[in-house]
Amino acid sequence: MTTAEKITDLRDLDAAFSIREKVFVEEQGVPADAEYDEHDRAATTRHYLARYQGHPAGAARWRPTAGGVKLERFAVLPEFRNLGVGEALVHQVLADVRAEAPDAAQVYLHAQLRAIPLYERTGFGKVGELFEECDIQHYKMVLGA
Repeated sequence: MTTAEKITDLRDLDAAFSIREKVFVEEQGVPADAEYDEHDRAATTRHYLARYQGHPAGAARWRPTAGGVKLERFAVLPEFRNLGVGEALVHQVLADVRAEAPDAAQVYLHAQLRAIPLYERTGFGKVGELFEECDIQHYKMVLGA
């Protein structure tokens, strides 16, 4: 069984940061100073932890921006991929965004190429041209586009 919940406990935040470290820094080679930023500790940022059969398996966050609400830092550990963990995270994050920021101008994210099918299944569409962040190709995706 997969669950995804907003983080309210610092131990869960540590687990989420550990997942991000393993996926982005170790696996994908993102510099740690690019992965962790001032938004991680901002009061307006919401963090999430997904568990698969009780084990920490994925992480995500969202935050308000000048352009709407940005979903970020979706990471699933390799051993839990293709088991519905990412989808559970997206659904829980979107439910909370709808509850906390119902008037957001847009809900958007920057999707790595391999994650595009997940985001398309959950209602996002590509907008604009391919671009790179931290030497990884992305598309901007907007909910309902």
